[in-house]
Amino acid sequence: MELSDAYGRRINYLRLSVTDRCNLRCRYCMPEEGVPILGHGEILTYEELTTIARVAVRLGIEKIRITGGEPLVRKGIIPFLAGLSGIPSLRHLALTTNGLLLDEMAEGLWSAGVQRLNISLDSLRHDTFAAITRGGDLNRVLAGLAAAERAGFRSLKVNMVVMRGINDLEILDFAALTLDRPYAVRFIEFMPTAGEKDWQGYSIPGSELLERISRHYPLRPVDKGEFAGPARDYMITGAAGTIGFITPIFCHFCSDCNRIRITSTGKAKGCLFSDEEFDLKPLLKSGDEAGLEEALRKVVSIKQDRHRITENEAGPTPFEMSKVGG
Repeated sequence: MELSDAYGRRINYLRLSVTDRCNLRCRYCMPEEGVPILGHGEILTYEELTTIARVAVRLGIEKIRITGGEPLVRKGIIPFLAGLSGIPSLRHLALTTNGLLLDEMAEGLWSAGVQRLNISLDSLRHDTFAAITRGGDLNRVLAGLAAAERAGFRSLKVNMVVMRGINDLEILDFAALTLDRPYAVRFIEFMPTAGEKDWQGYSIPGSELLERISRHYPLRPVDKGEFAGPARDYMITGAAGTIGFITPIFCHFCSDCNRIRITSTGKAKGCLFSDEEFDLKPLLKSGDEAGLEEALRKVVSIKQDRHRITENEAGPTPFEMSKVGG
């Protein structure tokens, strides 16, 4: 079975958030203080999350990415992931993490059947990393990367949100990570999610980043894999890994969008920047899987052709990425 939206896009990718909680306070994701924590009763149970995943796969979803907040802070995450990996017809299970707990959990994630890890890493400089994350320890993330490789993960994805005047002078350092390691480093345009004032000044077009890197390294385009995300990928000649550019602002990839997302409280959305959402919790509480199927189809059917955040100078209504699922 296949899911398609009104624009003929095949929807086969679900981003599923398991928690709003996080052990960092990254400046582009949430405010430093005053973040209300949802009660356990407000967040979907693992059984409910598994039901959503199973129904979504039955409808045509082939790839599920587990997000947060920080998914590794939720107790019982490893057995939950092991259950997801056993869903028939689910072809790809991935997880996004900030890496702080990865050193101790990488082996468990691999054994549970997670096939791909995305690690958020916005600076290789200790002081800059601590400033962006508001107190994060870079050494713990680097140790997590090493542990993931030892556990068996290959082609680890390293996500860098590039911010002009804050960490953009490090883009060559990040590109160099791919020379000897099979990392997929992706440079992400800064997005106006957390209400950052003058956000346009921080956001650097992916085309500019590509041009800056290509001055120092010869690059060649790389064909996307079957379950590749929205990045435009390149490889430095002779490198072990790849670099990619995710450009939601200056060259949005909406025409190729193949995803829907569900928050940890059960709100289904067709786009990160959409105000339209469907509450799946009543259907889950009543055990109405037919209604759940219908709701997911509805989410797909009302997906817009593209977001329009650049048409509003102020950007979208501010929201916390941790509440929606990064």
